[in-house]
Amino acid sequence: MSTYSPKSEGLRALYWRSEILRLMYWLRGEGFGDLVDAPMLRRYLGLDAKVGLGYLENLVEDGLVVRDGDWFALSEQGLVEGEEEYLCAFSDLLKPVHGQCSPECWCQMSDEEAQACSSQKERPTPTERKSRNP
Repeated sequence: MSTYSPKSEGLRALYWRSEILRLMYWLRGEGFGDLVDAPMLRRYLGLDAKVGLGYLENLVEDGLVVRDGDWFALSEQGLVEGEEEYLCAFSDLLKPVHGQCSPECWCQMSDEEAQACSSQKERPTPTERKSRNP
């Protein structure tokens, strides 16, 4: 188990739920595949395979992941939540940085303008993409 995970059972379950959804979303987005298994959780997250399998089963019960034998994939709902987890974790890295926009861009003036500028550049969510391309 990671030394960075919470020590209480309730928070640990929320922590690993978030980590697993974020990992699955990232793997899918990078083109590494849509499926994970318990050994992959060990490889990427350092999570014991038996413990990881338990968290995957919890995600299946919550409707966020679907199971096919030893493999697991994000459901439609899991894809949306995985994206939210991923964007939340990396939101600081998604802000405009100095030099990304022109020096005259208002995003250089305040955090509020930077967020407005960033939101205009954000990728559409899976739900938005689906509604645009039925």
